[in-house]
Formats: sequence, C-alpha cells, structure tokens
Amino acid sequence: MAVWTAAELAPGLWLFVAAADGALRRAAFSSSETALPAGFDPAARRDRDPVLVQARRELAEYRRGRRRQFAVPFELEGTHFQCEVWKALFRIPWGETRTYAEIARAVGRPGAARAVGAAAGRNPLPVIVPCHRLVAANGKLGGFSGGIEVKKRLLELEGVTPGRV
Repeated sequence: MAVWTAAELAPGLWLFVAAADGALRRAAFSSSETALPAGFDPAARRDRDPVLVQARRELAEYRRGRRRQFAVPFELEGTHFQCEVWKALFRIPWGETRTYAEIARAVGRPGAARAVGAAAGRNPLPVIVPCHRLVAANGKLGGFSGGIEVKKRLLELEGVTPGRV
C-alpha cells in the first residue's frame, strides 16, 4: 500500500508524494495541503515514513534553493523509452532548461521530440524528475502535467525567467 505526505513548494502550491516499498512512486500537485489529488487516500498519510521524511526535507531544501538534485530513493515504471527520457530529464541541472529535441537527441532518438513530450507528460514524479525544465525549441514553455502556471512558478523558483529560456 502506498503512503503519502505533502510539502509546500510555494504559497498555494503543494506537492503530494507517495511511497511504497522504500521508494517514491508518484507525485501530484495541489493548491492546498487539504485538497488531496486523485488517488491519494486520506487514511494513508504517513508523515513519519523514512522515505517521506527525506522527501519532505529535500523538497523544503529545493524550495529554499539549497537542493539542486534529489537523492531520495524513487522508482519509475514505464516503457523503455519513457524511462530513458525520465533519466535524461533527471540530469538537467537546476536552473537550466533543455528542449524536447535536445532530450530526443540525448536518448538516441533524434526527431522524436513529440515522443519526448508525451513521455514527460507521463512522468510520475514531477519536480523530483524535473520535467518542468523542458521547453519548446522556440523558447515557449510547452506543456506540463501540473499546468503552465505551475511550470512557470517552478522555473522562477530556480531562477529561470519563463520566456527567456
């Protein structure tokens, strides 16, 4: 059974993270600590689970600009291509962006920029695996599972000015 906790990333922006078997498995955004995202059981909140304690600490460090990459254990389940994309996203440095085409080339699939976007949209651990750092070749933000406003806020938190990427 998955257990979860929540961390505030910015005023009105919460990230709920779920863990099972000693690793993070899923994350979802919400506007408040009490507005549970779909699939998060109110009875499964466990703020003292060791993995979730580490996740909350690292997310608080991220919010303050002190964490550039996450060390909390996580597991990703997806197709081979999705997992390759997610690994490439994990390597994008804090405060930087990459285009969909750049990630497509990085995973050995030049010309698969749209497929990269689709894989990023299925990322089960946004923020931990920083798909918000993906942008279109023309500098526009593109899509994001949490919505464009959330993507903008995350990039701004990292010192990236949306529109000047």
